[in-house]
Amino acid sequence: MIQTGQAVQVGIVVVSVAGLWIGARLLVDSVVRLARRVGLSELTIGLTVVAAGTSTPELVVTADAALVGLGDIAVGNVVGSNIYNLAFILGVVSLLRVVPIERSLVHRDGVALLVSTFLGVYAISDSVVTRGEGAVLVGLFVAYIAFLLRSGTTDEMSADADAPPGVTTVTERIQFRGRDVVLLVAGLAIVLISGDLMVGSASELARGAGVSEWVIGGTIVAAGTSTPEFAVSLVAMRRGRLGVSVGNVVGSNVFNLLVIMGVGAVIRPLSLSGSIGLSLTWLVAVSVAVVAALWTGRRLSRAEGGLFAGSEVIRWVVGLLGLG
Repeated sequence: MIQTGQAVQVGIVVVSVAGLWIGARLLVDSVVRLARRVGLSELTIGLTVVAAGTSTPELVVTADAALVGLGDIAVGNVVGSNIYNLAFILGVVSLLRVVPIERSLVHRDGVALLVSTFLGVYAISDSVVTRGEGAVLVGLFVAYIAFLLRSGTTDEMSADADAPPGVTTVTERIQFRGRDVVLLVAGLAIVLISGDLMVGSASELARGAGVSEWVIGGTIVAAGTSTPEFAVSLVAMRRGRLGVSVGNVVGSNVFNLLVIMGVGAVIRPLSLSGSIGLSLTWLVAVSVAVVAALWTGRRLSRAEGGLFAGSEVIRWVVGLLGLG
């Protein structure tokens, strides 16, 4: 039976999730408008601002956990979010509607996803992510963005295809106003406060329930911080921009592994005490399976979506019940 203290912590987690979602949306929309005002292209905005914006909750939670020495929550959040994004978010979207994929997305971003996944897993595999490894991961992301900007391959895509749903149309309709700065600061503040509350409550829940912080970070915290990606993907599907659903998730996963985990390790080396083998294996398996499905068929079918979403349910049961 849930005790009063645990019920309060659960309530704080729920409120934190709502705060992360609201704050991230305010942050993304205001930054996109500001970026357009100073002349940044849709390509630059899509590759940097949107990917970073929807991953802001993961960044804040991981950085906050790193600062207080909770390496299991910091890294578990990144690993769990990436699994959740690929398996559950893409799975649900594919269950609702078959998702066709652009060839360039599969060849370019699919490879980037696999490379970042293997590099991230390698850094985690010895149960500590050092400052040096973190710096290398961040540097690789900078190199990746530079490569994309120089290659010009994304110029072949339309602005609407790359732009986040609900942002481009608003940006075109609303010119820059001073309130965007206020909204940016407000959004950032909401995310920071919500992230701090979530880390504290998740840690308390883990101790009270006898579940490891690694498991809590990889399930409850990961799902909470992935709410912006889920929202963007569902809106994209509703508006017929199915490719955006996949691009949003793949781009966020690359950002999570290279930038978020890298920044967390630079702040403070991330030491892990939980049993990480199963989660890392699961991350690699899901990443390879998704890229393989996209590479071979250039689409995600409803059957594949059901399998991916079902695998995430199994992962949660195995983790939270301590079966793995």
